[in-house]
Amino acid sequence: MFVYNVTSRVEAAIAEPWLSWMQMEHIPQVLATGLFTQHRILRLLDTDETEGQTFAVQYEVKTREAYAHYLETYDPPLHAAAQQRWGETVFSFRTFLEVIN
Repeated sequence: MFVYNVTSRVEAAIAEPWLSWMQMEHIPQVLATGLFTQHRILRLLDTDETEGQTFAVQYEVKTREAYAHYLETYDPPLHAAAQQRWGETVFSFRTFLEVIN
């Protein structure tokens, strides 16, 4: 099992609408690909929030191939839509993790 993790620092002024958009639009679109089995949204605590709040969205995926297929086929338009909507108000980076236990 693997986890596709997207960590995002979101400017305070848009944190609430961004989180709502994630829950109502973006995450359902990612899950609609059929490649991920579960997801979770986490908020990082004990961080400096002067520049905004930080969230991690994690999607479980069974194989590296499914993850690669997502990146090749689905991520580009979804990422472009997020960039167009939120621009510089959200800074994100992605990691791919293997579940050990």
